Amino acid sequence: MTVNTVDIHSYLAEFDDIPGTRVYTAKRARQGYHLNQFAMSLMKAENRARFKANERAYLDEWPMTEAQRQAVLDRNYNALLDEGGNIYFMAKIFFTDEISYLRAVGTMTGMSEADYQAMMLAGGRSPEGVRSIKGKY
Repeated sequence: MTVNTVDIHSYLAEFDDIPGTRVYTAKRARQGYHLNQFAMSLMKAENRARFKANERAYLDEWPMTEAQRQAVLDRNYNALLDEGGNIYFMAKIFFTDEISYLRAVGTMTGMSEADYQAMMLAGGRSPEGVRSIKGKY
């Protein structure tokens, strides 16, 4: 498919047809801007301490949607991605909670940390049967 300004939205919408995958597009970046800025704020020790002392109060300082705030409070990483979170920025939340990247991403798949690690060491998830939502996989 040739991409031009007329059909760019149709082209990008095709990414939503990949099961279990959220492609980080410009639309998601705009949606998650403040969520990702919040996550980046956790790079500073004083912000991590403030967040850990009163998570809700700290989140309320950011112009995020309620769904974004709730996803942070619930540590629902898949919801954070749906709300425009970038996985590399979300890692700041994992590390604030002293959770390894491997453990956090493993929870996103519904797998144990050991099972996720074994899958990745074996070459990752097979694409067989997971190519299209519209085509029912």
